[in-house]
Amino acid sequence: MKLATFNVNGIKTRLPQLLDWLAKEGPDVVCLQELKALDGVFPQAALKEAGYSALWKGQRAWNGVAILAKGEEPPLKIRRELPGDPSDDQSRYLEAAVDGLVVACLYLPNGNPRPGPKFDYKLAWFQRLQAHALGLYASGHPVVLAGDFNVIPTDLDVYKPASWKRDALMQPETREAYSDLLGQGWIDCLRKLHPEQRIYTFWDYFRQHWQRNAGLRIDHILLNAELAPRLSKAGVDSWVRGQEHASDHAPVWVELGKAKVAAKPRSKAVAKKAKP
Repeated sequence: MKLATFNVNGIKTRLPQLLDWLAKEGPDVVCLQELKALDGVFPQAALKEAGYSALWKGQRAWNGVAILAKGEEPPLKIRRELPGDPSDDQSRYLEAAVDGLVVACLYLPNGNPRPGPKFDYKLAWFQRLQAHALGLYASGHPVVLAGDFNVIPTDLDVYKPASWKRDALMQPETREAYSDLLGQGWIDCLRKLHPEQRIYTFWDYFRQHWQRNAGLRIDHILLNAELAPRLSKAGVDSWVRGQEHASDHAPVWVELGKAKVAAKPRSKAVAKKAKP
């Protein structure tokens, strides 16, 4: 199974690029963020024609998340919001069952400018994620957390740390929150398989950051203990960022091997017959 996450930065604007990527790479499950579209204009028909069913939660102008699954069987909704704050009306979290996995798609708040209410909201949202993720991790089900975390975990994940030292994405509180999340036992797939490699998932539109490969790693896929042994490959489809009118993010993906099935015990008669 190939599972991916992609901040499309506007699904109406980037639909041709999204469909092109789906056709070329063929992921089985996809988490999308920053749809920037209401539910009624989500391109369900175009995605269905491309071979994908979908579950989505849109929002005007900003936010919005979706989970795509290859085939006719749609993702089975588990929840459409992150628990912990009934007053939070931002579309940033979607959780579904897909092909035997629990898939949580998230778009963590950016937090800029800081200090201020946006940074406070980011940290509060992170605390809610930690609380919910702890239950998911211990659920006994294979679980994946995937999305735009808006976190630069370490200096290895940014082209020039000094340029981002004031940004909400790499504040000590932000990094500590991500580290605490991993401390529950979650595996950061890209870092697990590429521990020393500079890998970026985002290049903003300014100062030729894409052309200079001046990027950040802020899109992450995390696996719990039940799913981590199936991790075989992980990477970034950076070619997508080089397309015309591209999102400022590129898709991150992992390949998961088949779940191991415990061998059935042989009957006594079979065992007896097998003896020399």
